[in-house]
Amino acid sequence: MDIDYISKKLKKIFESERELIKAFGTPQARKITQRMSELCSAKSLHDVRCNPSARLHPLIGNYKDCLSIDLIPPWHLIIKPKNGDQNNYATITMVEIIKVTNYY
Repeated sequence: MDIDYISKKLKKIFESERELIKAFGTPQARKITQRMSELCSAKSLHDVRCNPSARLHPLIGNYKDCLSIDLIPPWHLIIKPKNGDQNNYATITMVEIIKVTNYY
């Protein structure tokens, strides 16, 4: 799967283990790295959807048209599909990383 980032700053953080730990702490950095590996190795979002621990689900409100992937509770990785039909995860092969947040 192709992965893009909403900003250069976020890309820099996600591409450096040291920056991830600095920004989110060691346990969360490990989980983010795991989820990013899952995204990178997936052919489409359907592959991520098949992983029950990721709990991929659509969002509403401020994050309409975005999806959430569980990290260490209560944190979530917010992604936005960049191609395909949002109602058919098998057609989505490119996502944009929006942020890591606790939106509750």
